[in-house]
Amino acid sequence: MATKRVAVVMLAAQILSMLGFATFSALLPELRDAWRLSNSEAGLIGGMFFGGYVVTVTWWTSLTDRVDGRRVYLAGALTAVAGAAGFGLLAEGLWSAILFHALLGAGAAGTYMPGLRLLSDRVEGATQSRYVAFYTSFFGVGAALSIAITGSIAVAFGWRASFVVCAAGPLVAGLLVAFGLSAARDASVAASRATLAVLRNVLRNRAAVGYILGYTVHCIELFGSRAWMVAFLGYSAGLQAAGSDPWSATAIAALVNLLAVPSSIIGNEIALKIGRLRWIVIAMALSGALGILLGVSASLHWLLVAALLTVYSLMVMADSATLTAGLIAAARPEERGATMGVYSLLGFCGGMLGPALFGGALDLTGGAMSTAAWSIAYAVIGAGGLLAVPFLRIAARRSNP
Repeated sequence: MATKRVAVVMLAAQILSMLGFATFSALLPELRDAWRLSNSEAGLIGGMFFGGYVVTVTWWTSLTDRVDGRRVYLAGALTAVAGAAGFGLLAEGLWSAILFHALLGAGAAGTYMPGLRLLSDRVEGATQSRYVAFYTSFFGVGAALSIAITGSIAVAFGWRASFVVCAAGPLVAGLLVAFGLSAARDASVAASRATLAVLRNVLRNRAAVGYILGYTVHCIELFGSRAWMVAFLGYSAGLQAAGSDPWSATAIAALVNLLAVPSSIIGNEIALKIGRLRWIVIAMALSGALGILLGVSASLHWLLVAALLTVYSLMVMADSATLTAGLIAAARPEERGATMGVYSLLGFCGGMLGPALFGGALDLTGGAMSTAAWSIAYAVIGAGGLLAVPFLRIAARRSNP
């Protein structure tokens, strides 16, 4: 099957599968107020997407070592449909929202890394790293569309309709992958070993472990900041002169996510020239500093806030593809699915923790109406990058740059 066709199918599916990803975060201020939630509770709901992801991702991704990945992807997509549609039709408060958002996350776990496995198994050589960069970057395209669609549908038809409409995305993605890809050349499935034995071998691969830990702290910042982006823009808008902001918070957030897409691709190209470790450390340090600056900028003109938020989002995304490409290069071929599963498991543990950490920091340092609290919350989710540097040094020494 032609490499370009594989890439087109998987990139299109990646975008569509993500349409339910940012629906709750785009509606967070509205649902927080309607259900009388604290910031910590709202952050908990946001984090439960990643809770569902974490509980199931290792199983989904390891399954691709034994089962045709197209079947795994379709099952994950249908699970995401159930989560998004169930949230829109049945959620009534904290606990039901947690349930359906976790189900949506479990479905995403069945598409994101299995999709990356489908792509990496069909693309070889020097182009593999670049296609991986595009795949991880298109996560942002899907997130941007998710925010934009949610905002427009919610205004016209209410928040429940937003979830139901976004549920169509993973449905189409699952069908596209199931019927748009042919079997991989190495379609025969290897006999599975005991799961615990495989996991032990993965964790003995120190190069892979470095990238896994780096991805974990990356996800804390990435998903913590994305979950609270619309809420931060809403807070900033409240500090502006009446009528000075011609765009809604969801429209600005969608544009910011879209503008951040090339960052991961460009970052991977820079890493190929200067080395993965150097680029990852630069990107993590800059994103952490910019997050603190963003928090204290809330009262500035909305154009300046939007510009700074865009630059911050660019730097948060700048090391994403570099980490993933490094992990794939470090993984042993016979354990690639399991290694990617652990990578995604711990990374999205960080994703689950990020929104809750952010909301908890807001509550503990002054609340969502305090500029200082926003700055501290951004600092909290960005601090982990410094802790990952020693492990990334090990990864850089033991894998190809």
